[in-house]
Amino acid sequence: MNVLIGFIIPGFLVVAWEILSRLGVFPPNWLPAPTSVVSTAVELARHGDLARHVMITTWRVVAGFSIGVFAATMLGALTGYSPICRRLLDPLLQSLRSIPSMAWVPLFLLWLGIQEASKITLIAVGAFFPVYLNLMSGIQHVDPKLVEVGRVFRLSGFNLIRRVILPATLPSYITGLRSGLGLAWMFVVAAELMGASKGIGFLMNDGQMTGRPGIIIASIILFAICGKLTDLAVECTGRRFLKYER
Repeated sequence: MNVLIGFIIPGFLVVAWEILSRLGVFPPNWLPAPTSVVSTAVELARHGDLARHVMITTWRVVAGFSIGVFAATMLGALTGYSPICRRLLDPLLQSLRSIPSMAWVPLFLLWLGIQEASKITLIAVGAFFPVYLNLMSGIQHVDPKLVEVGRVFRLSGFNLIRRVILPATLPSYITGLRSGLGLAWMFVVAAELMGASKGIGFLMNDGQMTGRPGIIIASIILFAICGKLTDLAVECTGRRFLKYER
């Protein structure tokens, strides 16, 4: 029932959109009707183009997200656990966080070319900072009383981290993963403007260059669907881990 409630407003908006398009309120060259957008997507799917674009974009997001999460986990754990490392590394990382995504594009193109490496690196940068910040903050804000209880039970080193710090930090870490994944899907759009010939971002750009709004809107909807599905996967996995830790 809770899932169905979430479809009420989107469903109402789609119906209103269809009606207003049919009445001519929305010009078809600006905002085509939902049925027109669906027919455009179906036509792309028949030729196999849609699946190919979705798969390559998803692969880029997964690859970039995985690299970003790995780096963020290592550095977030280090700066969160060690005050010395935090004073050494965190100011630099915080300054890099303020750089807009598009500012990295010319640099990555210069260093890595227009192939997949530059695209995946840009996505990894987008995924890195939310995970890093949430993990570092989560470790810093672990209740000292929990740590003291762990020490009373003679936990130290790895056992203290595994039994006390990790369960207390896990909710913040999962929140960081979901935020990082959302930014990875946002950064893939910029990444696929870097000379890509495949992907949802390329499809959207092609629709803009050829004046086909149906393809642009279909691409935006695909981004929303793919982003929501991957976020749901991370959320469900996180819930399983939280139940396990409890």
